[in-house]
Amino acid sequence: MGSRAKLPLVLEPEETLGEMAREAGEAPIAGARWYVAKSEKDALLYRFPAGALSEAEYLTADLLVDGNRLCVFVLNLQEGEEGPRFSLLFSGLNQCQARLRMGLEAVNQNRWRYDREGAWLKPMCGGDRVDLKKVDRMAIVVLRKSEEPVRFCLTAVTATAEEPERLAEPILPKGPLLDELGQSTLHEWPAKSGSAEEVTERLRAQAAEAGEHGLPEGLTRWGGWKELRFEGTGFFRTHHDGGRWWLVDPEGCAFWSAGLDCVRVNSEAAYAGLEDALAWMPDPEGEYGEIYLRRGSGARMVNYLKANFIRAFGPDDWHGKWSEVALGMLREFGFNTVANWSEWQIAKEAGFPYVRPLDFHRGKTPRVFRDFPDVFHSDFEEEAAEFAKQLEETRDDPALIGYFLMNEPTWGFAQETPAAGMLFNTERCEARRALADFLKRKHGDDAGLSEAWGMEATLEAVAEGEWGERLTEAAEADLAAFSTVMVEKLFGVLSEACKGVDANHLNLGARYYTVPPQWALEGMRCFDVFSVNGYQRRVRPELAEVSERVGAPVMVGEWHFGALDVGLPASGIGHVRDQRGRGQAYRVYLEDAAAKPWCVGVHWFTLYDESALGRFDGENWNIGFVDVCNRPYEELCAAARASHERMYEVAMGRVEPYDEEPEYLPMLFL
Repeated sequence: MGSRAKLPLVLEPEETLGEMAREAGEAPIAGARWYVAKSEKDALLYRFPAGALSEAEYLTADLLVDGNRLCVFVLNLQEGEEGPRFSLLFSGLNQCQARLRMGLEAVNQNRWRYDREGAWLKPMCGGDRVDLKKVDRMAIVVLRKSEEPVRFCLTAVTATAEEPERLAEPILPKGPLLDELGQSTLHEWPAKSGSAEEVTERLRAQAAEAGEHGLPEGLTRWGGWKELRFEGTGFFRTHHDGGRWWLVDPEGCAFWSAGLDCVRVNSEAAYAGLEDALAWMPDPEGEYGEIYLRRGSGARMVNYLKANFIRAFGPDDWHGKWSEVALGMLREFGFNTVANWSEWQIAKEAGFPYVRPLDFHRGKTPRVFRDFPDVFHSDFEEEAAEFAKQLEETRDDPALIGYFLMNEPTWGFAQETPAAGMLFNTERCEARRALADFLKRKHGDDAGLSEAWGMEATLEAVAEGEWGERLTEAAEADLAAFSTVMVEKLFGVLSEACKGVDANHLNLGARYYTVPPQWALEGMRCFDVFSVNGYQRRVRPELAEVSERVGAPVMVGEWHFGALDVGLPASGIGHVRDQRGRGQAYRVYLEDAAAKPWCVGVHWFTLYDESALGRFDGENWNIGFVDVCNRPYEELCAAARASHERMYEVAMGRVEPYDEEPEYLPMLFL
């Protein structure tokens, strides 16, 4: 049995693990201690009586990461030495005090990511569901880091019954973190822009040259390959020629989609609570007022990329000039697709091939686990019909390749299946009643269910009510089978509704974050193209089996590589040594993908670097083709153009894929 502890409960580390060492010296945060981690997996270990956290609602501590490179931490809560372990991943903005405010309801695993707060970045749940009555230890682990040691200071971790206060005025030991152009003040690099005048001159030159750029020779106006023709229908479609899959452009030419995500002015920095970290905040009521915006629940954002364009072209003309420059750059780099998360309207107007995302977050159907809707609820089909209406404005546009139903559903990141997560987190819903019916058909009655599951269980308890029993392997297998039913109904209903509104364009799927497990894949046979986000050195070879199983080609919706040599705290997920390495990594990935007969395109994430201060969730990565001052990364851009000029020859097997690998470094995020 667990023991309750008097709150607030102050926890200090009992020991250090690995090469973690405490360092002497006064910390900038009152009560904090300095620590240095030399290796990944270095950790601080805390122990306490089982159940000491059972009455607590929050864990809180203050943190400051020294240096100028990202470190990813994970806070683990565990039931004994070998028991289930819950994990919360997070980062801290360098040279800025951050406050961890973890709601302990997170251990129920009903939410994947929590909101960024100031310098506390991208808190995300992982691992197992745990019972706080049994948790007796906690660890704070350095999960990912650069090659340099990580130095940070941390206060005691306090368990409280009340919500801790947000941090209003964080300590900034080195002053502002962004200059007036949106660049990091903590970094210096050769291509750093030196003045507003320099940036303005660059932007005006780019605008003057934008119309001169064209796609590689031998391509249609859509970017299809003139040398290989099939039947044209006036819209993009898929085709298997007996040897490989292709997309086919509206004129009937073979098309392989090389795309850039986020073709929009998206270097926003989330600055709520970080106003002092900005060296320049113009008057919101003046000519730069448009650079300020709110996102979602009210997160305040400032966009210095937009400010740079306003400075160059004025508040009335900047957007038109930006769109000309952006599309000109895509043609210059050889891209033939404006990919997801983009301002697709500019592509539509220009007749530039594009894809678009659909918004699945505004419906009224109750959610049963994370973002999974109650697909058996009477409102779901009505919601699907409303969802599909988004396609009305583009259903006759030949430049639209297709649409994504959603992006990386958060239920896919859980270790539990949707049915299991629903059982633990939603006491009453139509899907639970459908689950009970499913089990009744399979096992007959309560006795049959208990025998099959190897535990005491009733159909009534499955149908509704609080569920707290740990599941056996047999129970989890049944819940996986019902999860297939849930997934099939989710995507089947949405897909049918979309085809009812728009029969002309391709259903590009759900951009799953990895290769789906079998229980999910079995419910995904209704897509025209199977989309997956793939942050590896090359496209995953197991996607060949996925393509065969679902009877459709595969498209990679996101991938990238970054480096730490150009003023950003983090590389992104893929990590190489420098900008030349990014170009090599681009060529290896894209040409390897083009050579795969089941792959019809890959889309890089993103056009622009993220802000050094961090976007809405805290990502601050070097993942762009262009920086916040609209300076292209020349080595990456030249490499991309070279691959785009030969990708159809690679796809046909006439030339071997580029294979000069860069030095791949450990991932800094996943």
